[in-house]
Amino acid sequence: MTAATYEATKEYAESLDREDSLFLYRERFHIPQKDGEPVIYLCGHSLGLQPKSTSYLMQLELDDWAKHGVEGHWKARNPWASYQQLFTTRLSKMVGAQPTEVVAAHSLSVNLHLLMMSFYRPTKQRYKIIMENGAFSSDQYAIETQVILHGFLPSDAIIEVAPRKDEHTIQEEDLLLAIETAGDSLALVLLGGVNYYTGQFFNLKKVTTAAHQVGALAGFDLAHAIGNVPLQLHDWDVDFACWCSYKYLNSGPGGVGGIFVHDKHITHPDTFRLGGWWGTNESTRFNMPKGYVPDSSAASWQLSSPSILNMVAHHASLDIFDKVGMVALREKSIRMTAYLEFLLKKIKHLPFRIITPSNPESRGNQLSLWFSDNGKAVFEALLAEGVIVDWREPNVIRMAPAPLYNSFEDLFRLYDILNKWRF
Repeated sequence: MTAATYEATKEYAESLDREDSLFLYRERFHIPQKDGEPVIYLCGHSLGLQPKSTSYLMQLELDDWAKHGVEGHWKARNPWASYQQLFTTRLSKMVGAQPTEVVAAHSLSVNLHLLMMSFYRPTKQRYKIIMENGAFSSDQYAIETQVILHGFLPSDAIIEVAPRKDEHTIQEEDLLLAIETAGDSLALVLLGGVNYYTGQFFNLKKVTTAAHQVGALAGFDLAHAIGNVPLQLHDWDVDFACWCSYKYLNSGPGGVGGIFVHDKHITHPDTFRLGGWWGTNESTRFNMPKGYVPDSSAASWQLSSPSILNMVAHHASLDIFDKVGMVALREKSIRMTAYLEFLLKKIKHLPFRIITPSNPESRGNQLSLWFSDNGKAVFEALLAEGVIVDWREPNVIRMAPAPLYNSFEDLFRLYDILNKWRF
């Protein structure tokens, strides 16, 4: 389907929904209401909606806690001592990994620090880190303080690759050239897989290959990538990655994070990790032997026992992802984002331009609108109309049509509202 065949009519949008094999999954989520009507929720890149099964699964754990107390670690219907194992196979399929290479644990910033303690091991010669200019603050602060921890100056050790003048996204050739130029001074490339501000999806395979060619490691913050774009972390030879689960993974505010570590590092005897009792082998964990011996999987990056109640929503959401599969999700995501782009480009009276790449291979289900004027007023007016989007300073509105619960009619309704406004 090309833009030439799209139509900006309610009837056309409804026809796309009737043809959509995933449309009924919308019924599995709670859609917020305004004045008794469902809002147009385009903010899944910030906080995904709640699966309706979450409350049922939460009640199961509350009942098991009431029934068993501490014995729930072994007697609960989903025993708490191994609860995180519910996620390994499903997460591995989402990120293209072996089940032993992933674990659900901690939060994004905690995982960034834990992984950098393992994989940022600078020397006087090789100590620099490449990141994207304007990265989310999780990445900025973790990298800055890790550099300081190792005795280096951020102004010297951190290389930020920025867009060219009057552009908003980073040219791939500039990123690869920066890696080549840094050469044997480069210890690590650490990027957001999808940039939170522009929605740009970096070519993680090319970046990883380029990093390895100069002897550096490659790691990625996948907060805006997991559950959004196709990933093959193992085959791309990515060294490590981490993510949160409350955005596209719909796992609740502050939901559990995740870790990927390539098997070649897990099995390497020199790979360092900070020790915690939950990172040891499950069969001997409660014996608490002297001396830290990490588990032979990504689970060895766990520190303490997980928050079971925090993980329930993750369980509910991953069940849905597993039924649908990333191939079908990506296909719908491409169609929805392209249709939204078509509709927005028909609006000529508002002072914005789309700064997210037009190439579907270089973006997920997000469009960022850069306003030269009145952006905040448009954002506030959208909220008043029951359209939930995201404002980012200084002048960007981000919109994310999530394929699990958004409809094509949602997108037309947004267009209809914007098209009628005059500021």
